[in-house]
Amino acid sequence: MTAAHDATLAADNPFANPSALPYGLPDYTRIREEHYAPAILAGMAEQRAQVEAIATDGSPATVENVLVALERSGRLLHRAVVAFYNQAGACSTPGLEAIEEELAPLFSAHHDAIHQDARLFARVTAIPTEALEPDTAWLLHRTRTAFERSGVALPADEQATLRDLNARITSLETAFGRELLAAQNDAAVLVTDEAELAGVPADARAAAARAATERGHDGAWLLELQLPTQQSVLAQATDRELRERVLRASTTRGLQGEHDTRAILLELVRLRAERARLLGYEHHAAYVAADATARSSDAVSDMLARLAPAAVANARREAADLTEALRRDVPDATLEPWDWAFYAQRVRAQRRSLDDAALRPYLELDRVLTQGVFRAATELYGLTFAERHDLVGYHPDVRVFEVFDADGRGLGLFLGDFWTREQKRGGAWMNNLVDQSRLLDEPPVVVNNLNVPKPADGEPTLLTWDNVITLFHEFGHALHGLLSDVRYPSQSGTEVPRDFVEYPSQVNEMWAWDPTIVRSYAVHHVTGEPIPAEWVETLLAARQDGEGFATTEYLAAALLDQAWYRLAPDEVPTDPADVEPFEAAALEAAGVAFAPVPPRYRSSYFNHVFGSGYSAGYYSYIWSEVLDADTVEWFHENGGLRRENGDAFRARLLSCGGSVDPMDSFRDLRGRDPQIGPLLERRGLAASS
Repeated sequence: MTAAHDATLAADNPFANPSALPYGLPDYTRIREEHYAPAILAGMAEQRAQVEAIATDGSPATVENVLVALERSGRLLHRAVVAFYNQAGACSTPGLEAIEEELAPLFSAHHDAIHQDARLFARVTAIPTEALEPDTAWLLHRTRTAFERSGVALPADEQATLRDLNARITSLETAFGRELLAAQNDAAVLVTDEAELAGVPADARAAAARAATERGHDGAWLLELQLPTQQSVLAQATDRELRERVLRASTTRGLQGEHDTRAILLELVRLRAERARLLGYEHHAAYVAADATARSSDAVSDMLARLAPAAVANARREAADLTEALRRDVPDATLEPWDWAFYAQRVRAQRRSLDDAALRPYLELDRVLTQGVFRAATELYGLTFAERHDLVGYHPDVRVFEVFDADGRGLGLFLGDFWTREQKRGGAWMNNLVDQSRLLDEPPVVVNNLNVPKPADGEPTLLTWDNVITLFHEFGHALHGLLSDVRYPSQSGTEVPRDFVEYPSQVNEMWAWDPTIVRSYAVHHVTGEPIPAEWVETLLAARQDGEGFATTEYLAAALLDQAWYRLAPDEVPTDPADVEPFEAAALEAAGVAFAPVPPRYRSSYFNHVFGSGYSAGYYSYIWSEVLDADTVEWFHENGGLRRENGDAFRARLLSCGGSVDPMDSFRDLRGRDPQIGPLLERRGLAASS
């Protein structure tokens, strides 16, 4: 194996040496776009040379000279890559997009060159397995699996085919994300008559006016789209025509015009199917599930099929109530997808005397973060947080917090990037900028991204209840990274199977509902009055409101993902016009075709499975929720928000990262295998399943 790129890097490149900032935070004050490509190319060359030395080492294979050496390799590449992809996702520019497009196939080739190296694999398999410590034994198992799933045992000609497939797939993923971001920006709904915004809160109107001005539409309002099908304005706007306009703009992203994503997604589906067949799997869904806790795509299908009928039945019951409310306004009207959120809010307000419009003044971002999210972490784990105004992120909106453990020791950094912007991909996510590792003596640096509309200067950021849940969810991922305590960097924090990674983040959502925490963060941003006690009781009583809709829209997306990725190569449509008919047939076959409840994502903007790492894995959220709901029961059984419970959850699960079989971590905490009953109860499915 020879270096494919020049390993030299200019000394003044910010990536030439580890960052000198606290906790190794990348020095974004020095990093420029032109620094990324040279650092990444040099990093690839450096790692290839390091791996060559491991593969050709003539001494007997050991943990130290193979596994540890591999863990230590590629540090320059890692520093540059994590900084690059973090910025590319949150602050995209034409320059960054060009770099990503150029480097995507090179990343794929770099990975394949390492994991298809028979000499290196022989060194890995020659490591003696006697008396290995558990984390090392698991690392050896996972390393061998990675080589096998990368085609190390294939004949040379099939390896070459696999390399070509991987390079093209990587390029297409990048292209899908790029086109979707452009399509999403183009689909933003411009409003020129303020009367159309009746019902939309003043702060949301101000954010829309700001967005319009930033895009050259002074005196207008621009309703920017969030990634999922549903948009927050659909629950607020009284103008039915505006709601229809917004919903249609949302559901037609990527289906037409310059940024049509359908040809890309069809090629991705076909190539992933071809790759799975080459590696000995029936289809891509089987390939993905085999390396996850699900183990088989049939297990995934069985679970989704078990849940779907009850979820749709609940959604139909909810639809009957909403139709009744709609017809009081529009006699003989048919309930449409753009009506659901609006009338769900109205029915909820009538039944519960509470809706998002009443809640939002009590849900100011900074207070929810500090007195809600952070406070729960303090109560559970003893963590404290101090904002570091002397440290900067990759964008002026990014806030940096130093995190301290209960003993006052600095634990790591947390970066929060909460506002939407034109250059930022949709959705919410967590990134690592530095992976915790005792081997490399590196503490964690983690990032949370949300997409909340930015208010006018000096105005508060008021959240919806869904925003609050998302904030707690993403911080659950952050805790998984911050509380990691592993030896090897490849096992740090969230380096666990895709269908396990959502589990800790979903558990952390429970504290958004905890009455003690709610009373701490839910304070009126003007009067300082705490949320009325009866409202807290109402929130808790209303947890199952709308679960039919929520479960059905999620399952529709998860089943659509499975339908695409259970296809054989010759079954994949070739005409982009066939995407919509395929969707309709797949949803009908799965029993989730219910017109008022479209999938949470349609194919053309399903970034999780076509532009990100969730292909054939969107089921992971509900699969992880089985573990989550069972663990919430464990917390309740043991007294809820108590430090002893947090310490146990941290020690037995969060700190372990990917250093053990993740299901063993769950069993260590719960004392048994997971049970589905708590999930069925939570989602109102127990009686029907």
